[in-house]
Amino acid sequence: MDRSWISNPNRLSAEYEKGVGEFVTFVRGSLDVQGLTKCPCNRCMNREVHHIDSVRYHLLIYGFLKDYIHWTEHGEQSNPQVSLGSPIKDTPPCMNKQDEEMAEALRDAAGHAYDIGSSSDLLSDIRPPAEQARYDKLFEELHNPLYDDCMKFSALTFIVKLMNEKVLYKWSDQSFVALLKLLHEALPVGNRCPRTYYETRKLLCDVGLGYEHIDVCKHDCTLFYNEHKDDDVCPICGVSRYVRKKIPHKRLRYFPITPRLKRLYSSKHTARAMRWHKEQRLEEDGKLRHPADGEAWKKFDSLYPEFAGDPRSVRMGLASDGFNPFSHMSTSYSMWPVILIPYNLPPWLTMHRSNYLLSLLIPGPKSPGKDFDVFLRPLIEELKVLWDGVQSFDSYQHASFTLRASVIWTVSDFPAFAYLSGWSTQGKLACPICLEDTRYKSIRSKISYIGHRSFLEMSHSWRNSKEFDGRSERRAPPRNFQLQIYCHSWRLLANLFQGKLLQLRSEKGFQLSLTGRKSQSCLSCLIGQHCFYVTIWM
Repeated sequence: MDRSWISNPNRLSAEYEKGVGEFVTFVRGSLDVQGLTKCPCNRCMNREVHHIDSVRYHLLIYGFLKDYIHWTEHGEQSNPQVSLGSPIKDTPPCMNKQDEEMAEALRDAAGHAYDIGSSSDLLSDIRPPAEQARYDKLFEELHNPLYDDCMKFSALTFIVKLMNEKVLYKWSDQSFVALLKLLHEALPVGNRCPRTYYETRKLLCDVGLGYEHIDVCKHDCTLFYNEHKDDDVCPICGVSRYVRKKIPHKRLRYFPITPRLKRLYSSKHTARAMRWHKEQRLEEDGKLRHPADGEAWKKFDSLYPEFAGDPRSVRMGLASDGFNPFSHMSTSYSMWPVILIPYNLPPWLTMHRSNYLLSLLIPGPKSPGKDFDVFLRPLIEELKVLWDGVQSFDSYQHASFTLRASVIWTVSDFPAFAYLSGWSTQGKLACPICLEDTRYKSIRSKISYIGHRSFLEMSHSWRNSKEFDGRSERRAPPRNFQLQIYCHSWRLLANLFQGKLLQLRSEKGFQLSLTGRKSQSCLSCLIGQHCFYVTIWM
């Protein structure tokens, strides 16, 4: 019997799981009347007895005693014919506390959630081989010491900690590469310290910390993305893509959300929490404890019962606002992050920053303005795919399922609402609810919005009072416009062009040549097609 799996440090590998299964099958013939047996894991060390299913759980989590080759404590003969197979390199015990925490995170992310009940099975064959190979590689890096006889750092934890220092102290890429070269020369021969920044980033991308660079036109006309990714000039205005030598004018950073949504279900803990809104939330009339208690959530469920039928379908809110990334306010710079917030989680987890999904980082130096939808294109395309569904793995139920997601509202202040929806929040008709029925009054050079008494009953005494603006109020409340009117009004608009070139027509020597019409792929139109549109103003 081949027992070389006992020395395998990668407890995520199929070889180790198969070996544990063989041990459990062997031990079932020597259980006591209560189904208990000694546990040979690295924590119990054959000193404690547990149920056989708990023993299997311990072996998968804590590992098997490496020197326990002959299973004499479990009824085996003293000298059985066993084979250790090809020797496995015994790695030094460099696993410290941070290594163990990262190892536990990798096991959780790999989707091996084990139920200690009698019906639990190993389901590693469900996960795609390519994805499983990626976790095997990470686990190997975690168990490989930084250099031979290193007791403090593994290769993976050293790289993660080094990158954390780079971000924390704002090291430049050139200084970081110089440090890597120096460390590689200073450490003993055969060390696993990366030599280039590319190798470091490649490993972190496997962990799931990568993002995409997308070049942007100088005047925000379009993204050099998909069909335009190889273009050297803007297809709208004809301006060069680069400042010089392949250096773009602007660069959008896009963080795909599909892998991160899948990761929420790769852990048995978060996979269970993602069902909280349906299975554990306490419903009580008249009390709003969670967005699922609101009318918008319930309206969305009634419009799309197939989507709402699966509690694992993710409902998200989209938030965005501009900020100055520099420490001194004398520098005028506006960068706009776009963050998605999954509302399936309980309230104490929903608003935790670790669950915020940064999807876009829109570059400055100026705000995107009316061209906000140009930068939203990769996110909108991904949301369309997520609406139809992608295959994922639920570690809580130990089964594959179709993961669907949708944005059901936006969270922003009133100026940012204009960028997200396409409705101008300046001027006489600034209210996106009242539209042409907006009640306004010019006061010198400013516009004020009055007429609040029109929402009162016609018999209310305040309607007849002239103390507010010198006149009584007899007008009816503004009409209740439907969502279709918004989308119809957008489609009636003509001659809308992307970019900010219209503001530069008067510049000397500038030739205006517009060849592209503004696409109707704004966020509000997308939300209007797929879900109930609600905006929360802050």
